[in-house]
Amino acid sequence: MQNRWDDQEAASFEGDLQLRVYTSRLLGRDTTLVLHGGGNTSVKLTARDIFGEPQDLLYVKGSGWDLEHIDVPGFPPVRMDHLLRLAQLPALSDPQMVNELKTHTIDAGAPTPSVEAILHAILPYKYVDHTHADAVIAVTNTPDGLAHVKRIFGDTVVIIPYIMPGFDLARLCAQEFARQRNANTLGMVLMNHGIFSFGETARESYERMITLVSRAEAYLKQHQAWDIPALQVNTASTTLRHDIADFRRRIAKQIGYPVILQTCQDNHAMQFIQRPDLASISQQGPATPDHVIRTKRLPLLGRDLQAYAAQYQDYFDTLAPQAKDPKTMLDPLPRVILDAEFGLCTVGRTAKDAQIVQDIYRHTMDIIQRADMLGGYQALPARDIFDVEYWDLEQAKLRKAGNPPMFSGEVVLITGAASGIGKACVDAFLQRGAAVVGIDIDPAITTLKSHPAYHGLVCDVTDVTAMETVLEQTVRRFGGLDMLVLNAGIFPGGQHIAELDLEEWHKVQAINLNANLNWMQACHPLLKLAPKGGRVVIMGSKNVAAPGQGAAAYSAAKAALTQLMRIAAMEWASDHIRINALHPDAVFDTGIWSDDVLAARAQHYGMSVEEYKQRNLLKVSITSADVAALTAELCGPLFAKTTAAQIPIDGGDIRVI
Repeated sequence: MQNRWDDQEAASFEGDLQLRVYTSRLLGRDTTLVLHGGGNTSVKLTARDIFGEPQDLLYVKGSGWDLEHIDVPGFPPVRMDHLLRLAQLPALSDPQMVNELKTHTIDAGAPTPSVEAILHAILPYKYVDHTHADAVIAVTNTPDGLAHVKRIFGDTVVIIPYIMPGFDLARLCAQEFARQRNANTLGMVLMNHGIFSFGETARESYERMITLVSRAEAYLKQHQAWDIPALQVNTASTTLRHDIADFRRRIAKQIGYPVILQTCQDNHAMQFIQRPDLASISQQGPATPDHVIRTKRLPLLGRDLQAYAAQYQDYFDTLAPQAKDPKTMLDPLPRVILDAEFGLCTVGRTAKDAQIVQDIYRHTMDIIQRADMLGGYQALPARDIFDVEYWDLEQAKLRKAGNPPMFSGEVVLITGAASGIGKACVDAFLQRGAAVVGIDIDPAITTLKSHPAYHGLVCDVTDVTAMETVLEQTVRRFGGLDMLVLNAGIFPGGQHIAELDLEEWHKVQAINLNANLNWMQACHPLLKLAPKGGRVVIMGSKNVAAPGQGAAAYSAAKAALTQLMRIAAMEWASDHIRINALHPDAVFDTGIWSDDVLAARAQHYGMSVEEYKQRNLLKVSITSADVAALTAELCGPLFAKTTAAQIPIDGGDIRVI
């Protein structure tokens, strides 16, 4: 376990609260300690209220913040006296507790304090750190977990038997801490849950956490339960995209909405999946109940969704037989699928959700295997897992989630996405919730966006082999293909027909026409499997309706592409695929319109540059973002009953009209 404290870095954080921020970030940088919003930290401070009177406050991590990126606003200040009084109550429901935390936070704009705020308050230390350290969870999730913990930590930790987070946990910790605490106490282990450390300074609390977790890691190494044996694995080298896309379609049909299905066939995943005892070792339950909301109780083995739903129904009926309306609570959608061919598959309403599930389960696989080597993996009983999964606080979060974005769970591929209209399309679809694959011949495409829902790939659109690779990667990354934006193209320098070079002609046709035919053919089988029907938008041109001199190759290619679109609309309608064309004109914020070119064209027409930009009936400027917004809307519900349309976006061109 690496101690990440750096004196020079720490010097830039002044004051107790800032140092709380710093060490929280240190914990958050280590994914073996916390993952995606897990864990929490706090500091107890005294501040003066509006009357100048001192008040003791607990600054504790708030809802919606993760430790790696937390800042001062992520620590809502709660009145300590009220928290300590709450700890004395004989009982308090979790919704009541949350209300008390909210109403006794002195900053009205602060996030909701952690449900473990009372627990942090009762611990008699200025700084408190809590993580779900993999090594500690691996040790506690064994039949002899308690004995292992005692051997590792001796009397340096208070040991708390498992109880779900909330008021009851705080009450139990208060009792056990008072009973077990001694002069050597450095921390507290919550069985099957995590570990606490504390201290009078931020550094002391942080370094105690590192010390305690390092002891657990050393113990696992000492007992040959750290290094996971490398096994010979078989990874799929065949084309999987059609099977994966069809499986995603079946998931969407069962649950009622499209999802992102992320697959991974690397050695880490396949080594676990190809274990001969997978059917038993993976079906014990999650490593910690904190993960059950993300990963569900159990992964699905193979692809039998109906069997999984039936299993989940039995699980619910057994543990909640008196539920009035179980359908409002039951969610039979697996979040993790372990398949011998597809590998580790994770499901989410968004790409971010699917990635979070994958990150969590990757750690879960290591925890399970290390616990198994230590004496056998043993998760909590189903009753405890159920109580967290259907915890009223978690159900309240789901009810408040609201409507998802327009393209939540859907995937779009955009060609020519590194600049101009294509780049703007990437933004437009991301803003509307889609997972986006952008392709371009420009290597900048790979770093265009830092977003979990974006994947940029270098590809020459005329290279059929590269196209096949792109489609395979698209489906393995996001699960399928719902929308296709054919935007890539070139606009060559003007040549009259009499002087037109045939090589130039063939190049323009290859990129602007033939390549688009190839992409349509290759994407058609995937678009047929889109849960909400496939959608295609081709980027045409004003030149289709109103060609100009010297643009024969470009105009002919765009006209042919438009005709191809019309025929595809007729042929693909029975496959629930709709296809439409946009005809932009005078989009001056693209690469082909340099300042010099604009100035020259404006001079040719005897206009200023601004006048030339608005030489349309409406006297408006057309931007890449305008075209991109309409492109996205063409794929949305507003145009759900439209196919084979040709829509100009040019401000009104008299020649087109």
